[in-house]
Formats: sequence, structure tokens, C-alpha cells
Amino acid sequence: MSARSRLSRPLSRREAAGALAGAALGAAALVRGGSASAAAQAPAPPSGERVTLTLSDGAEVAALLHRPANGAPAPGVLLLPEWWGLTDAVAAAAADLAARGYAALAVDLTHGRRPTTPEAARALIDGLDPARTREALIGWTDWLARGPAAGEPVGALGWGFGGGWALATALAAPLAACVVYYGRVNRPTAELAALQGPVLGHFAERDPFIDRAMVADFIAATAAAGGALTVYWYDADHAFANPADPAYDAEAAARAWDRTTSFLDQALKADA
Repeated sequence: MSARSRLSRPLSRREAAGALAGAALGAAALVRGGSASAAAQAPAPPSGERVTLTLSDGAEVAALLHRPANGAPAPGVLLLPEWWGLTDAVAAAAADLAARGYAALAVDLTHGRRPTTPEAARALIDGLDPARTREALIGWTDWLARGPAAGEPVGALGWGFGGGWALATALAAPLAACVVYYGRVNRPTAELAALQGPVLGHFAERDPFIDRAMVADFIAATAAAGGALTVYWYDADHAFANPADPAYDAEAAARAWDRTTSFLDQALKADA
């Protein structure tokens, strides 16, 4: 797929919230889930309350928090973006979840950087330390559980690069739900046995990266591990839920978002 510029018109709330999708944990093998199109976003910082977390080495990582209007503790959701960084579309998805009654935390996996070409995105992701990213996501899960989501369950939602990390976080922290949009899911049964909540996967029929063979192995491995997994396929391309990508499919994105919010309601609000 050739690189193209992003959509120039403003995103509607439905488009932005129903956007994006994901992959990657570990290292270079998980990076190839990124889209091969430019995804430059508006230069203004995304919306949300900026919060920070200090890692064991003293480094500071950041995220954007959106909370329900009443400010009361609410089920938490980590939002993990594609390799394009923390964009306005991710922040809009977090705002939409907050309006639905969640404490939504959009995590900055790329430390403030927002690449505009696939080459720059790959170089950025290749330079990240997987161990530090893992520590940060475990830390953010705990931060949500102790603060904005105090006493409530926490889940994770990721697109592309972030989709793989959403699954990775569910294997390393006590998440009650995990949503993966076209992220790499090539995990062995032994690792998937650590899942503590159900997983929802959105995948594209024409995705050259996250194909049916990979997903079929994931389904089998999750079943063997005793995990709960629901998978949906869409007649679309990789990154079909990203409104800034040429592969964007508004109908498929909206359908996936409706399924995502229903899934989160069932997994995180069942006792409400």
C-alpha cells in the first residue's frame, strides 16, 4: 500500500471513536502489524487530562485521562494506539468511552512522538524498549485500579501496534477484558493461560500482516489455554478502523466499535 496523506476534513465523533486498530509486544517481530500508509494527525495535542507515571529507572511516562462527568470511580479502560502515536482519534475514542461511563486512559506508547511516515514509525517502534513498555503498562493498569477505577475492573483496548500490547498487558496484569484490533496475536498456549478475562478480536480479511492463519492459531491456542475469545472478521484491509488511513472503512469501523462497547459493558459492568 502506498503512503498517502491523512483525511483533511475534521473527524466526526462517531468516526474518531470507531477508529484505529492494533499489534505488537516483544520486539521487531511484533512491529509488522503497522499500516504502510502515512497517518499524520493534526499538530495540536490530543484532548484529555495529562497524567504521568514514574518507572523504576526514574523515567516519566504520560497518558491522557478522560473520566465520566460525575468524577466517581468507574470501570477503567487502557487505550493503546497504533504506531502513529497518541493521536486525536485515540483521544476521541477515550472521550467517547468516558461519556459511556468509563475511566478511559489513552497511553502514550511513543513518548510524545507522532511519526508521519511508515519508515519513521518503524524506526521509532524499533527503538522502544519492550521491557520498559511492559513495565509502564503494568503500572498504568495498577494506577487505574487504585485511582480513577478504584474498586472497579480494568480492561485494555488497542489498535495495530497497540493491539499487540493490549494482549501483552492482559498476559502480564489482572485485566478483566481485552480488545485487539488487527494486532499480532501469535502467542503460545502456555502464555495465553495467564489471561484473566475474555478477549475480543477484530480482524480484516485483506490484512497482509495479521492473516487468517495467525488468527486461527490464536483461536486454537486460546481454546487450549481455557481462555474466552470472540473473533469478528471484516471485509476490509488492515487499519480499517483508522479514519486517517486510506484503508478506513466507516461501516466496518462503526460495526466494530459497537461490538467493542457492548463487549466492554458485559465484561466490565456486569455487576453494575
